[in-house]
Amino acid sequence: MDVTASMSAQKGSVAEPDRASLGDAVRIWAHVSAAGIGGPALQITTMHRLVVEGRQWISEKRFYHALSYCIALPGPETQQLAVYVGWLANRTIGGIIAGALFILPGAFCMMVLSIGYVTGAESQIGQAVILGVKPAILAVMTEAILRFGRHVLRGRLMVAIAALAFMAAFLKIAFPVIVLGAALIGLCAELAGVSSSMREEASDHKQQELSGHAPPGVLNFVRSLTMWFVLWLAPMIALFAIFGPQNVYTQISFVFGKVAVMAIGGDFAVVVYAAQQAVDSYHWVSSSEMQDAIAMGEMVPGTIMIVTQFLGFITAYRDPGTLPPLFAGALGGLLATWMTFAPCFLMILVVAPYIEGLRGRTFLNGALRSVTAAAVGMLVSLSVWFAIRTMFHHIEQVHYAGLTFDMPDVATLDPWALGLFIAAAIAMLRFKFSAAVTLITSSAVGMILLAVGLTG
Repeated sequence: MDVTASMSAQKGSVAEPDRASLGDAVRIWAHVSAAGIGGPALQITTMHRLVVEGRQWISEKRFYHALSYCIALPGPETQQLAVYVGWLANRTIGGIIAGALFILPGAFCMMVLSIGYVTGAESQIGQAVILGVKPAILAVMTEAILRFGRHVLRGRLMVAIAALAFMAAFLKIAFPVIVLGAALIGLCAELAGVSSSMREEASDHKQQELSGHAPPGVLNFVRSLTMWFVLWLAPMIALFAIFGPQNVYTQISFVFGKVAVMAIGGDFAVVVYAAQQAVDSYHWVSSSEMQDAIAMGEMVPGTIMIVTQFLGFITAYRDPGTLPPLFAGALGGLLATWMTFAPCFLMILVVAPYIEGLRGRTFLNGALRSVTAAAVGMLVSLSVWFAIRTMFHHIEQVHYAGLTFDMPDVATLDPWALGLFIAAAIAMLRFKFSAAVTLITSSAVGMILLAVGLTG
């Protein structure tokens, strides 16, 4: 049915870029995932280079328009963007291929790291790897944010929105509030005539309209929505019915299902919300273990939201019941992964045709551009959160005038961590080292420092 609709629509349409073959799609999305070590900003720029500049499956304006929508939706914007571009190129099967390949390599690597963490994190080698990797992760995050920011922060208004979003996130204001505030600023700017891109956006919309992607009928919409909801919620419903609400797997499915739909603002918003649930609400992991999880999430390909797999693994590993702990942990990790990522397919494959129909709405697009700028500020905020926990051994939470923020103890600065960060940043920004090479090299340096007793 999709093929017939596409062929009939193409008869009266302007020429458009060649659609990808499925084999080409598999190669591209495997490349995007494998090259995506270093967080969402790096993954977005990698995706941009391959599908916008390379294959030209989607225009640059359309790419960032889609990104804005994905950031405004709950869940990881990077995977959702991959699903969306895959859908544009090959319809539903293309979206499934893109989303699955974006997850699977990272999920496999995180499972290996989770097993290694519970069996060898306290070993000298494990400590050395973590010691060396954390400063390098910070350098990778910095380089990726600079790349992402150059594409997004065009104009003083966008820079100002990013700065406001950073301050709000640093003061622990809820992410949905930040996203909605940014959208409101963008909408007001469009109403006031601040944006100069309205005619340009409308022209791009007319010239690059893809054929065969019209919104489906009501029956198809309801059928697709129902199918994805059932697939997503089936494990949680079954676990609740069989084992009850207090079972550890039921709780994992509930918590990470809630994480998937409550955290608006992109990958790091999801990570922050997951941390609040796992550390503060359920006490499944410590704040130190959460920091280690983020470091591991940056080390594996794909989205950093794969840290939810680590959290599910640790939770079930520590409450295995009658199962072997490692097997219980693996089940918990896979369950958390499913509950976190399955909604991405639902949200994009069901609403993608409607996203296309809204591309010409200039006021809405102004709001979405502001949301994307706010995402840069939130990325910077998480980088600062990670940085102070990497550079300092003691951090206090300060409560002032109804606000909360982290304050490091300057006397506990770790000079070796600072030195490793500076070296890694120079390697990436000046000498263009890849994220993978930087991480491996920094890990080796961490082993040397620990071996000779210079740090611990």
